[in-house]
Amino acid sequence: MNDLLQLNGVSKHYGTRKALNGVSLKIGPGKIVGLLGSNGSGKSTLMKIVAGLIPSYKGHVVINGQQVGRETRSFTSFMPDQPLAEGWMRVRDAITFYQDFYADFDTGKANEMLQFMRLERDVRVSSLSKGMQERLQLTLALSRNAKLYLLDEPIGGVDPVARGKILDAIVEYYDENSSLVIATHLVHDIERIFDEVVFIRDGEIVLHEDVETIRANKGQSVDERFKEVYGDA
Repeated sequence: MNDLLQLNGVSKHYGTRKALNGVSLKIGPGKIVGLLGSNGSGKSTLMKIVAGLIPSYKGHVVINGQQVGRETRSFTSFMPDQPLAEGWMRVRDAITFYQDFYADFDTGKANEMLQFMRLERDVRVSSLSKGMQERLQLTLALSRNAKLYLLDEPIGGVDPVARGKILDAIVEYYDENSSLVIATHLVHDIERIFDEVVFIRDGEIVLHEDVETIRANKGQSVDERFKEVYGDA
């Protein structure tokens, strides 16, 4: 089986600060992968490079056999940790905008997700709570029929009830033929949905392991393994 995502020797510096240092990584199709690390570890930089939003870096990134660029954006869906919809929009406007902008946007799926997320179509985005904004973000990102989904801190800053709803939606609506990479530092809250985890620290991959291997061979939860690897991080 060919890898859906391949990174080979990817490095990125911002002036003298090293954001990524020689990152190599392979992810196959049909996987939900946790990209785990503390704030400033390099998670967001890696996600933005894969999403095609940072063109200047060293190394190679290939998605579905193609070098990352304009073409790969057509089958890569990125949910940043910043709002995707403008505050003046109503929920229905955000859906229409995405429908017009992305050829692979599935309006039927979006309508299902709005119901699942209990999002009212006429509500203005600026009046949504943080949890409801995260639900809208996820609806927009997952309603594309993409090959690779990238979610950057999808449950950051929301309450436990909203977190549960968001995780349920990810499991319910992600396409099992695609792969999904979730960047987060909230390991305990989200580990139940991961197939594999990648630990990143100071811009370097320190572990890439199957979750069942961690649980079976190590007798640990992902959160316990994370604390062991990171120590005082």
